[in-house]
Amino acid sequence: MQNHQLYINGTYMDSTSSGMIDVINPATEKIISRIPDGNEEDANKAVEAAHSAFKDWASVPAAERGKIVRKIGEMMENRKEVFIDLLLQEQAKSYDQAVTEIETAIEYFKYMSEWARRLEGEIVPSDRRNEHIMIYKKPIGVVAGIVPWNFPVFILARKVATALVAGCTIVLKPSQKTPNTMMEFTKIIHELDIPKGVINVVTGTGSKIGNVLASHPKVRMISMTGSVGAGTKVMEAASKNITKVNLELGGKAPAIVTEHADLESAVKHIKTSRITNAGQACNNAERVYVHADVADEFLEKLTKAFKETTLGNPSEDKKAEMGPLISSDRLQTVHNMVQRAVEQGARIVTGGKPADVEKGFFYEPTILANVRQEMEIIQEEIFGPVLPIVTFTNLNEAIRYANDSEYGLSSSVYSENIHEVMHVVNALEYGETYVNRENFEAIQGYHAGRKKSGLGGADGKHGVEDYLVTHVVYLEHKSI
Repeated sequence: MQNHQLYINGTYMDSTSSGMIDVINPATEKIISRIPDGNEEDANKAVEAAHSAFKDWASVPAAERGKIVRKIGEMMENRKEVFIDLLLQEQAKSYDQAVTEIETAIEYFKYMSEWARRLEGEIVPSDRRNEHIMIYKKPIGVVAGIVPWNFPVFILARKVATALVAGCTIVLKPSQKTPNTMMEFTKIIHELDIPKGVINVVTGTGSKIGNVLASHPKVRMISMTGSVGAGTKVMEAASKNITKVNLELGGKAPAIVTEHADLESAVKHIKTSRITNAGQACNNAERVYVHADVADEFLEKLTKAFKETTLGNPSEDKKAEMGPLISSDRLQTVHNMVQRAVEQGARIVTGGKPADVEKGFFYEPTILANVRQEMEIIQEEIFGPVLPIVTFTNLNEAIRYANDSEYGLSSSVYSENIHEVMHVVNALEYGETYVNRENFEAIQGYHAGRKKSGLGGADGKHGVEDYLVTHVVYLEHKSI
């Protein structure tokens, strides 16, 4: 078992705090490592290091920064199996999903490196003779990247690759539940000899480290992925210095299944969307609205698919479709929500309780019927392998139900009727809509939510622009 250190200004160091946090494998409940319980002094050191490194890093030609970002991806690729193994141990998502996450993270570094030569400003016409108005795009400055436990490698890549190619320096805080993959990542940074202070890692709790980073006057953007509650606290702390926030928060993705849907396809993709990462993904399908004419057949097929889902420790069983929830607290929270739904009149079709296993925080894939729109299970994020089903008879009613949420990240619609599809797409109040496919974004798209699902976004052209600020120059010259 390894005791990790902080990584600040190109150096591994102990925290000024003597406390350590245990990291637990959620499939075995065994302690697999320990990380420093960092404090305010540690966070301040990391920010100062990033601030000192910023001007030099921003002056590095963008093409050179792009080469470094690509090199990081290549070095990760050389260690792909190491990252997969660490991810399986600390987060225990299924083997196939772990492989996908690592490969997507590698591809993200390669993809984002290509934006180095695409960082463009503008020249716009002036109202004056002999004047040019030039709009420069420059790096925003020091970025604080707060990385969640549910996709610790992919979201690390999303924040680091974008910040570096834009010319920003970054201070990272991993989740205390899944820090091992990020600590492995620091080895690449250390070996690659990136200028000291460009990338820094501070471990600890969000209440200690996150608050310091969000309220620090030398941090110019907080890029945080997590819960609405945590995002609210980040915004409050950032408001002290009017610091920009980039937040990907919760989701309550509706899936609308019309009477013209291919039910086999809908069942396949909705199941995938629901059990991915044991339901612990903000863009997972969290509720289904199915037309009454096909509801019985859909429910029968979906129930069969859920019952056939295989659970297991992904480090030992590569074929297991679903691993455990991240912690005993999360397991209890999900079960409590299911019990309250039953008390309110919902019917358990399948699942509905913790899995009968010797070790691990496993929950049975669960379907709930007889669910009403006002129930907590429909309105609040579950973040577990539980799917409530509501029937409808009018498509506009389904759209109204889908939009009846404080969240606005992802959504989906299943129909073979293009007119229905476009009607739904145009009416949904979400940052993303998936049509006849599972809920999973592309790195060249733009992953962004509305309402309480967040501010700003990530990926593609627009994701890069979130790390840039404008500098307008009015240049007047004399006629000769």
